[in-house]
Amino acid sequence: MKRILVTGSNGLLGQKITEKIIAEGQFDLIATSVGPNRYPVTEGYTYAEMDILNPENVIRVVELHQPDAIIHTAAMTNVDTAEVQQELAYALNVAAVKTLVDVCLAHNIQLVHLSTDFIFDGAEGPYDEMAAPNPLSYYGKTKLEAEEVIKNSQCRWAILRTIIVYGIVNDMSRSNIVLWAKGALEKGDPINVVNDQWRMPTLAEDLADCCLLAVEKDAYGVYNASGKDMMSIAELVGRVADFWGLDKSLINEVSGATLNQSAQRPARTGFILDKTINDLGYQPHSFEEGLAILDQQMTKS
Repeated sequence: MKRILVTGSNGLLGQKITEKIIAEGQFDLIATSVGPNRYPVTEGYTYAEMDILNPENVIRVVELHQPDAIIHTAAMTNVDTAEVQQELAYALNVAAVKTLVDVCLAHNIQLVHLSTDFIFDGAEGPYDEMAAPNPLSYYGKTKLEAEEVIKNSQCRWAILRTIIVYGIVNDMSRSNIVLWAKGALEKGDPINVVNDQWRMPTLAEDLADCCLLAVEKDAYGVYNASGKDMMSIAELVGRVADFWGLDKSLINEVSGATLNQSAQRPARTGFILDKTINDLGYQPHSFEEGLAILDQQMTKS
């Protein structure tokens, strides 16, 4: 049985990977994050505190547990924070990756790394895996540099690029655009939503599946791993409102330029998923199927 070490296991994707491994039992899991474990179930896997900014700590944890693969989900993903706190963004998104590449090479560990559509400028989406990157934001630049570090290394690697991950964790500690829109509209709060940016939102469970498929199949190279439905952010929020029967008149469509965000966003990203579907057996849900899964989880909790 392959042993997987996951970084950022307290995050949305990290928790979904934990959940899937516990449910299916096909891998031995070492979940790692900064601080105490936030996942409610503690049986069926090992939790270790690990700070990806501390190379000695990373090396110690990896050597102790000797994983066959590392799934690297930890990163600074807030695009505006990265624009403002560039040193920290670089440390988390690039320097930490260099540490992982070194340790993976030293111990012949497969590295499965999460990347983003924000390495592209959005002029010609949707993109395939060979498309030329041109990031507009500092966040996008750090994620592209991390990809280059990995590609230029001798370690066994797979890069999974994704787009707007949504989903829910037990303690509701991780927000995302779907939960934000649903929450605001349920309260009757008017919201401003951009209508000139297009994305393919990704269900966290689908992305967790793809991460584990990459390990299972010992995948090598770059793979697109997003949802399959392309929509504007305004349409995304409109579909959230439709699904839960909420008041769409509260949605105020605006252009991205009016929001005064620190970081520039690409206009139209989206991915061509053929390679990941054919090579890894990736099967993403439609957006409405994803919302139905979310709804079921909320009803249970």
